[in-house]
Formats: sequence, C-alpha cells, structure tokens
Amino acid sequence: MVDELRSRIMRAVKSKNTAPEMAVRKLIYAMGFRYRIHGTKLPGSPDLVFRSRRKVIFVHGCFWHGHDCKRGSRIPRTNTEYWLKKIKRNCARDIESVNSLISDNWKCLVVWECEIKNEAHLREKISLFLEKNEKLDGGESLSQG
Repeated sequence: MVDELRSRIMRAVKSKNTAPEMAVRKLIYAMGFRYRIHGTKLPGSPDLVFRSRRKVIFVHGCFWHGHDCKRGSRIPRTNTEYWLKKIKRNCARDIESVNSLISDNWKCLVVWECEIKNEAHLREKISLFLEKNEKLDGGESLSQG
C-alpha cells in the first residue's frame, strides 16, 4: 500500500510548469523581460530562454537537483540507494548541460527552489544576470544560491 501511494505521488511530480518555475516566470515578466519557455533544442531544455541575449535560466528543485540547502540535502528514508543515485545523475546531467551551453557561448543561471522565498534577492540576482554583458563562469552561475 505504501509503495503504491509513493508511486502515485512520484508520478504526479511535474517537470515543467512547476510552482517554482511559474513564480520565477511571473517575476521576470513583471520585471519587463520577455522569454521563451522550455528550450527543447538546447542542452538540458532550459526553463527560460532569452535568445537575443544568449542567456538561459534553469529553475531547479532543491531535492531533485541536490542543492546544499536544508531541503536539498535531505536523504530519503526508503529506497535510499536509488534516490541518491538518481539525484547524483541529475547533478551530473545539469553540469554537462551547463558546460555544453557555455561552450556554445550561452550564459547560464540556476535559480534554486529555496531562493524563491526571498523575492528581493531573487529579483536582484536575475536583474544582474540579464543585464550583465560579460560572460559568467559556468561554475559560478551554477553554484549561486
């Protein structure tokens, strides 16, 4: 019974149009920036694409992408080995996607789910990223949070 319930819950987890992504999209739109969503032709399918600026934003869930915050560093009590491997694969894929984008002269920013609570900080972070002209280091942009 518990496994069936867990499976149903996990199937309901969305990968697109999540609450954190929608909050970031709403904020960026209110800031006056326009974008495309879910860049399927780009590595990692970035959540927001600013093609004319050659910039992308990924909105990552802290748990699913292994962030070092309280929520992201939780270890599941059941099926632990599976979940740790899955999160590790997600992190490796994220790094690979960002590196590929950077090598194609795209600038990348990762917004973590936990950052959405502090709208002033998030607004500043996004504004600096979108208005900044020089190239950001991929590791720097990936580790911000």
